[in-house]
Amino acid sequence: MASIAHEAKYVILVNSCSYNSTMNTADKYTEATDFLMRIDNDWYQLINTVGPCTFAPKAERGPYEALIRAIAYQQLHAKAGDAIIARLLALYGDTFPTAQQLLSTDFDALRACGFSARKIDTLKGIAEGALSGLVPTREIADAMSDEALIEKLVSLKGIGQWTVEMMLIFTLERMDVLPADDFGIAEGYKRLKKLDAAPKRKQLAEIGKAWSPYRTVASWYLWRVPK
Repeated sequence: MASIAHEAKYVILVNSCSYNSTMNTADKYTEATDFLMRIDNDWYQLINTVGPCTFAPKAERGPYEALIRAIAYQQLHAKAGDAIIARLLALYGDTFPTAQQLLSTDFDALRACGFSARKIDTLKGIAEGALSGLVPTREIADAMSDEALIEKLVSLKGIGQWTVEMMLIFTLERMDVLPADDFGIAEGYKRLKKLDAAPKRKQLAEIGKAWSPYRTVASWYLWRVPK
């Protein structure tokens, strides 16, 4: 699970059936917010309060880098994750390590960056997966469905569905992803609807069907529901 603090570290490709591929980014987000505002008055008020969607994905990154970064920030505040990534890059001349470089890096060096033993195990697994093809290249990933990518990547030790969903949103730019396990999104929906308790995963996934094909943008707004 994660909160909005993690968002800046990841990134969002729209399913080909979801939108006109000739649209620019601003057009896509405008279409999405118009759609969401028509759902009900709560959504209308939320979007008026938050303002236009200014989501800025990091589409230049591939799945390997996105997953490594996701692990660095997992269960941490953004500043702590920033520091870990900065120390990691410093090991390689301030460039992101290749999978082979990461595999060749000893445990103590990665531990000194701030990674736990469990996370180091996961990093090594991601690097091995990148070399074996289990972690696809950007070109291959772009041709795969959300479901196929989730099924493939959760087979990696330490990689759960939420981590892959963050990659789908913040790297592959998919427009219709709802991380139903995300604490921040569930709490945002609770505040949006003034509920006594946040919805569970299955409930939120069912509720979120009404936000398709723009569940990514809906998630972006739910991360920002005023407290």
